[in-house]
Amino acid sequence: MSLRGNRIEKAATLPDGRQALVRIGVPDDPYIPRRELDTVDVELVLDGRVAAAVNTILEPEQEHEASVLAREIVAGLESGSLEPTAGALEPLADSLPS
Repeated sequence: MSLRGNRIEKAATLPDGRQALVRIGVPDDPYIPRRELDTVDVELVLDGRVAAAVNTILEPEQEHEASVLAREIVAGLESGSLEPTAGALEPLADSLPS
């Protein structure tokens, strides 16, 4: 398995009560077959639409690391220490999860 066909999805409740979904995986591209893509991104879905998306340094085979990253993002969103924006997600996406 890999993040090409097995996205990591974790739900979060923001401090203001809104529901968010954190998705990490290889994004859909209408021009390139998924099996040829190596990009892994983080998408933050609010109110049924993608509110933020950033590329990560993860490889498609790094499912465990993606799961850890998703948990870190959810914890930050729920505590209010992480804003639901691409700018806030980017530093986490640019490093391997601890």
